[in-house]
Amino acid sequence: MATATWNGTVIAQSDSTEMVEGNHYFPLESVRAEYLQPSTLTSVCPWKGTASYYTLSVDGQQNKDAAWYYPAPKDAAAQIKDHVAFWKGVTVTD
Repeated sequence: MATATWNGTVIAQSDSTEMVEGNHYFPLESVRAEYLQPSTLTSVCPWKGTASYYTLSVDGQQNKDAAWYYPAPKDAAAQIKDHVAFWKGVTVTD
């Protein structure tokens, strides 16, 4: 089972993540939404599409833009629709 942890707190946990470019993409329903705050940041991947970001907020601390997702991925990345990945100090173990 893959687990994403930040600030000593489990943010996401799933046994059915999608691996893309070395990143676990967690199904949205396996992510604890209470720790996610929408961000205005976006970025573009030529083959996945436009990514949107979340800031993590745990116990009064924030990790800006530490989670990303593709709300409308291109066909080549359709398997990561409704999935979230992490970086910026978030530990992901499997």
